Amino acid sequence: MNHFQGKSLLKESDYTPSEINYLIDFAIHLKALKAQHIPHPYLQGKNIALLFEKTSTRTRSAFTVAANDLGAHPEFLGKNDIQLGKKESVVDTAKVLGSMFDGIEFRGFKQTAVEQLAQYSGVPVWNGLTDTWHPTQMIADFMTLKEHFGHLAGLTLTYVGDGRNNMANSLLVTSAMLGVNVHIGAPQDLQPAAEIVALAKQYAKQAGSAVVTTDDPAVAVTGADALYTDVWVSMGEAVDYGQRIKALLPFQINAALVAQTGQADTIIMHCLPAIHDHETEIGAQLGEQYGLAAVEITDDVFNSAQAVIFQEAANRMPAIKAIMAATLGDLFIPDSIFNG
Repeated sequence: MNHFQGKSLLKESDYTPSEINYLIDFAIHLKALKAQHIPHPYLQGKNIALLFEKTSTRTRSAFTVAANDLGAHPEFLGKNDIQLGKKESVVDTAKVLGSMFDGIEFRGFKQTAVEQLAQYSGVPVWNGLTDTWHPTQMIADFMTLKEHFGHLAGLTLTYVGDGRNNMANSLLVTSAMLGVNVHIGAPQDLQPAAEIVALAKQYAKQAGSAVVTTDDPAVAVTGADALYTDVWVSMGEAVDYGQRIKALLPFQINAALVAQTGQADTIIMHCLPAIHDHETEIGAQLGEQYGLAAVEITDDVFNSAQAVIFQEAANRMPAIKAIMAATLGDLFIPDSIFNG
């Protein structure tokens, strides 16, 4: 009866909009159970492999705590523990891990790696981030929006900054799937790939929402219920920081940009980590070198009452818990929910 059972989550469009909505609602439910100290060990006796080619704070913590809460045992395998593609192919690794584990999380670089793991392991595989998509973050982000506004359809979300990274891709497509108007504000050479915009527009047409990509920050933020940004240089990306900062400074989320939304109650979102002060090595170094107090978001906005950034970060855990439980927990989820 549960058509999530045994299914992987490699990118948002693997699921239907109603399935994504279900995962968001299920995450809100699991968050309430935890708050009430009601046990929910849907994955009792299961073993979960956590594969991390890229470092992580929130994703690793969320998968570990979620697995424990669900009664499963998580096993962390970092880049020094696995040979993905170096001494052992992804396909061979997938076959071995699939014979021992009930589910696999992967956080790394190539989307093809997570796809091969899913194809050859025979168990559900969850994308904890690749260079192309970040689906577990989406369940947490739209869960946060739903908690705040009470609904999703008809909201307007604006993302400003590097419009070609995994966060921009995922926000573009997921917003469109859920009937959220999505605006991407970025310089022309940092806008999302044409095929990702086309996919988003396809979903938006069905949901009756708008997709806007623009290089004008004021146009991007007008009417935004939520303003979202991410770091300007992605993990492992080799770029000239000076050039990138110069190009993206007009898209910095600061008090002036927030005011340009024309909305009194715009919320501020960020997937973290954020360079909002000099309290990190990178923040101090960039601040000194380029005369900046902050990079993609100013400290006053980051710490403002409008910011829901730490609620969003905390929501990574119930969101990931919902994904794992739905796909591996033998739950009763009637198809009628998704068939109207």
